[in-house]
Amino acid sequence: MTDEREQLSSEALEAARIACNKYLTKYAGKDSFHLRIRAHPYHVLRINKMLSCAGADRLQTGMRHAFGKPQGVVARVKIGQILMSVRCKKAHVETTIEALRRAKFKFPGRQKIVISKKWGFTKYNTAEYAQMRREGTLITDGNQAKYVAKRGRLVVPEEKDE
Repeated sequence: MTDEREQLSSEALEAARIACNKYLTKYAGKDSFHLRIRAHPYHVLRINKMLSCAGADRLQTGMRHAFGKPQGVVARVKIGQILMSVRCKKAHVETTIEALRRAKFKFPGRQKIVISKKWGFTKYNTAEYAQMRREGTLITDGNQAKYVAKRGRLVVPEEKDE
């Protein structure tokens, strides 16, 4: 989770992904985690290149028509936005924290590592998820869970005779 409003380059996001993935694969095994990058670089950075040779003032127009050429893409992130998510087995929580700590060094600014109370990448808390699975109102769908609404005929409650 980021602690600053900033722009993260696609290169920084990729470097963090590689660092985290490499550490987790080495120490936890490739089948014991699922890494997801949550910030997407859509914003295009442009640069108006200026000449720095002799006679450059005759060739250029300065800031007139200064729409630059694309230089790269960045993700614009807000304070509190989640950058990366990892779901893992309980035995590998410490390893995952260390992997995310190493990935933090690839980003500018401050980041926090937060441990969620949710079950994997779902929107349900761990206890709530387990209860809903027992009741049959949740079915697993890959790494998500689908809510199964109650359907069918309406049942009229029977009145007690006194």
